[in-house]
Amino acid sequence: MGVFARPAAWAYRHRWYAVGAWVLVLVAITVGSQAAGSDYRNDFSLPGTQSQRAAELLKAHGAPQAGDALQVVVQARDGVRSPAVERSLRAALGEIGGLPSVAGVRLPYDDPGAVSRDGTIGYATVTLTGKAESVPKEDVKAIMDAASAAEAPGMRVEIGGEAVRGAEEGGGGAEGAGMLAAVVILVLLFGSLLAAALPLVTALFAVGGAMGLIVLASRVATVADFTPPIMMLVGLGVGVDYALLIFYRYRHELLAGAGPREATARALDAAGRTVFVAGCTVIIALLGLVVLGLGALQGVALAVALTVLVTMLASLTLLPALLGIFGGRIERTVRKRAARSRREPGAGWRRLAEAVQRRPVPALAVAVLALLALSAPALDMRLGFADAGNDPESSTGRQAYDLLAEGFGPGVNGPLIVVGEGGAAAGARLRSALAGTDGVAWATPPIPSGDGRIHTVLVIPETAPQDERTAELVHTLREDVLPPGAVVGGSTAAALDFSETVSERLPLFAAVVVGLSSLLLLVVFRSLLIPVKAAVLNLLGIGAALGVITAVFQFGWFGVPAGPVEAFIPVMIFAIVFGLSMDYEVFLLSRIHEEWVRTRDPAAAVREGLAATGQVITAAGAIMIVVFAAFVLSPSRMLQQFGLGLAVAILLDALVIRCLIVPAVLRLLGRYAWWLPAPLARRIPEVPLERPAVPERTG
Repeated sequence: MGVFARPAAWAYRHRWYAVGAWVLVLVAITVGSQAAGSDYRNDFSLPGTQSQRAAELLKAHGAPQAGDALQVVVQARDGVRSPAVERSLRAALGEIGGLPSVAGVRLPYDDPGAVSRDGTIGYATVTLTGKAESVPKEDVKAIMDAASAAEAPGMRVEIGGEAVRGAEEGGGGAEGAGMLAAVVILVLLFGSLLAAALPLVTALFAVGGAMGLIVLASRVATVADFTPPIMMLVGLGVGVDYALLIFYRYRHELLAGAGPREATARALDAAGRTVFVAGCTVIIALLGLVVLGLGALQGVALAVALTVLVTMLASLTLLPALLGIFGGRIERTVRKRAARSRREPGAGWRRLAEAVQRRPVPALAVAVLALLALSAPALDMRLGFADAGNDPESSTGRQAYDLLAEGFGPGVNGPLIVVGEGGAAAGARLRSALAGTDGVAWATPPIPSGDGRIHTVLVIPETAPQDERTAELVHTLREDVLPPGAVVGGSTAAALDFSETVSERLPLFAAVVVGLSSLLLLVVFRSLLIPVKAAVLNLLGIGAALGVITAVFQFGWFGVPAGPVEAFIPVMIFAIVFGLSMDYEVFLLSRIHEEWVRTRDPAAAVREGLAATGQVITAAGAIMIVVFAAFVLSPSRMLQQFGLGLAVAILLDALVIRCLIVPAVLRLLGRYAWWLPAPLARRIPEVPLERPAVPERTG
């Protein structure tokens, strides 16, 4: 028995112990995580950047701008300064000032610049005790309720700010929709609800265990609050995918004449190796995010890598136990369905491979040109973070955003916080220099810190926070206007710093991920060109997925509100897609390599490999696509981009790359596809991926 067949055989023989152990572990993790509670924290700090330096100065000197703020925006038909409106507003804001997480309240009447020229729109500033992501949602909702209580006939009150966006964002039914679609595909594939349930049960055990572990980990490490939906997104897709690859091989062995026990051992000995290599590739790609040095992404990467690891363990140990329990019933279903089928297994895929091999150059050219065309929009990709201007028009955050832009100009929604050292005279000079800069609508008088050693000037740009001219203004202030020691901070500047940091470090990250993954494939397939081909094709697929995201979310195709691509989406898409694409690459190439070793006929190896894996890879890809695409229904713009990018990448990988490019490239390479220089062959270890399979019988 191989290394993966031995634990599978043990799990099969002791099936109830194995399932019971998984149930006990899952219950213990769930109970422990619920008792401990989560402590998710976002870490968007960027040491060495001006925005981070500004935040540190404000906090060190006790400046009121150290915490984030909310805006209570009022529109009154009779004017914000009318006695009735002022009386109602003062009462509501007085109540807000005594609520938890509120550091202070500044009324519209405290600052002449807080009331529009026509007097119908004004805003109060509610300063929080910390950053938006650290303020409890229940505290924000209490502030929102108190502000809404001020509304009266002829008076409209909306509340905006990043903390409001987080409090308003609700959950969606994306996970349920994706699981339902996966059940339908599995039932159609296997013709049995029981057979369809096993991959899903395996995935749910794995995701449930990983989620509990991450909740516990959040108590001792920094884990972002957007980690759980991403974990579930990847965990469900990968969990069903891995279990399906093993289960399909199990079905193949049954039809080849093996009994349930022997079929389980053979399936794990063969497909289990593929799952292990594929899972390691995903984990390597995710851990590559650590080299970016971004705290917000390191916790996400480790969490998703842990999810993949637990999923892999469940596929290799829990699934064999479930096959031991339900193997007899599944065997009867599989044999009955095979007896009714009159089609030759894989005949359609074999014909497709033959058609591509007859004209490999046109097929390769058309497919590559299509991927390059889809990738083109990514050349204009602009990274950033969505703000309330991208939210649904019905939300109070979006209503407040629009009212502020109407009354004070678009720049008021993204003020720049300029921090300068020195006393009142230095603050006045700083304000004078800022007010005279092109692109600045107006600048507030300098606001002293608690100890008086620094002054803060709020700069309101003429353009909206996501406008490219606002980014140019930030660079102009930093490079040409500000005196030595003064820095530009605030959420708009921090988003710019984060985006530019990601862009600068992306090449290093890509080189690490591609290099390590290619090295793994080199060892597994003992080929120099196969890893190069895999890396190039994966990069083409990722580029096409990023191009689609850019076209839809940045250019505003299909009615989607236009805005920047979330700054961490490209690196997360790169890491996860690069790893997931290797699943199909390894599964397909392992069968092709198996045929190549047996026949030494490169063309026949491609045909038979595609015929043997075509159906299962298509089904696995379809399941991943529907699970990922379901997240487009999520209210979170970040999850929408994430789900669309993953779904498009898997679609292109499962159809265009696997069906057209891989057969064409391997046909053109011929025997050279499996070439490895003799000196290198002597130095690298042999790691056989699969044992030869018995040809499938069709009843």
